[in-house]
Amino acid sequence: MKKTLASVGGGVGLLLVLFTAPISFFTVDSLVPFFVTLGLGVLGIGFWAITTGGNRAGSWARSAFFYSSSVGLSVAFIGVLVAANFITAKRAPTWDLTAKKIFSLSPQTTNTLQELKYPVRVIAFVKESPPEQVEALFRRYAQVTDKFTWEFKDPRKSPDLTGKYQIREGQLAAVLISSGENETHTILNLQRLGNPQIAEQELTNGLIKLEAVGTQKLYFVVGHGELPLDPAAQSQEAMAASLMAVKRILQDEGYAPQPLNLLEKGEIPSDASAVVIAGARGKFSDSEKKMLEVYLAQGGRLLYFAEAGTEPDLGELLAKYGAQIEPGLVADAKVNPDQPYIVYTPFIGEHELTKVLMAAQANVVFPTARAITRLGSGTLDELTLTPLVLTSPYAWVENSLSENPQRDPDERTGQLILAVAVGHPTTGTTPRRADEARLVIFGDSDVLTSAFGVETNRNLVMNAFAWTTQQLKKITIRPPDRDLSTLDLTNEKLSTIRLLSMVLLPTLLLSVGLTIWLTRRAR
Repeated sequence: MKKTLASVGGGVGLLLVLFTAPISFFTVDSLVPFFVTLGLGVLGIGFWAITTGGNRAGSWARSAFFYSSSVGLSVAFIGVLVAANFITAKRAPTWDLTAKKIFSLSPQTTNTLQELKYPVRVIAFVKESPPEQVEALFRRYAQVTDKFTWEFKDPRKSPDLTGKYQIREGQLAAVLISSGENETHTILNLQRLGNPQIAEQELTNGLIKLEAVGTQKLYFVVGHGELPLDPAAQSQEAMAASLMAVKRILQDEGYAPQPLNLLEKGEIPSDASAVVIAGARGKFSDSEKKMLEVYLAQGGRLLYFAEAGTEPDLGELLAKYGAQIEPGLVADAKVNPDQPYIVYTPFIGEHELTKVLMAAQANVVFPTARAITRLGSGTLDELTLTPLVLTSPYAWVENSLSENPQRDPDERTGQLILAVAVGHPTTGTTPRRADEARLVIFGDSDVLTSAFGVETNRNLVMNAFAWTTQQLKKITIRPPDRDLSTLDLTNEKLSTIRLLSMVLLPTLLLSVGLTIWLTRRAR
């Protein structure tokens, strides 16, 4: 037994001494693990020497050869793993194993990078060391295309660049430069690029702005109690009841949203890419309805978001294009028994603007929605009307609103339409704005406010803007809100993790295996 313990102690001691070198490499911040491991190794070898005596030199030599061979094979094996890791790192494959794919680029980002017409160079101005999260983001973009490159510059050492791009003292900025026939650039906030929840959307929107040809003007009709583009006050209630979030995302994607008072202007501007009626409460005058009718007849584009409990008197215009907004609210107590007026549905219609949502099997939510009826007569010829969103088969139109709605026999039930897309050719019309008039009609204006934060809703609405204005490249799945669960690791913590996983644990396993082998050999 004593002989076996001596052999085990000597073998483990030799292993510990041999592992002092990698320990010193992985724990550069402290020499304590190095000296502790070295001391334990020397003690183990000393215990073997004292126990076995000097007449066991031959046995020691054989044991040392065995131990050294074992360690050599282990080191060779680790070397193979390191070489494989090095080759893998050079080829730069990545795997995102997080539940919400927080390290994966969205389809919008991937498509934008793959469709870059000209090389894009990013110059990030930082005084200290480059932010790790920003550099990691740039690296992921560069893995998609070789047209994306980046570099970090100290603004104090690059006055020529800071002057050229008008970077102020202390400004943390990243300049995106497109090397086309005429160089163009846009400036992003480097701090926002360091925020993992919004970084990808910021950088991708910057690339979209570089590639955009002209600006798509969107006119939001005002004067009838519509949802305002900007909040009237800084209170949370005013901000929540405005289109502030929609406006910002539209601007990020190359649109120029601005208000339009039809009576004041007297016409719909010729540069209108689309007209938006968002939650109108008051009635439109005859002259306003006539302007909208002429605009659509010439190939205009309209996005209409209905408001619950209001009648802006546009029913005749919408009916001409095959749609009728029903009174009452859609309820679905089967899918959402606690709040039946908040309609959740996975039923997405097959259309150009919804194909990516169908592929993603997305669910959408419509609070306080009104149903849309598809008309079969009294409409324009050659209409193409496609349902975009439908309820479950258990929904119904509740006309007698109450806290606990119950379906009555005379109320319409079944799979109801919540949003439609309409197209109508303008052949033979003069003057003509486009070859086809396009309308997207939503039975709910809350998809622009309270429900706009839902990723699928946001993609649905933004894709509706893209299809209506014929910006088909913008029909995509945008970067999601990153709900991160992160652990901040200091250099000391990282050294401890490396020590445990790459040194101490392998040493422990080798020691256990050696102990078992020597114990059996002694028997």
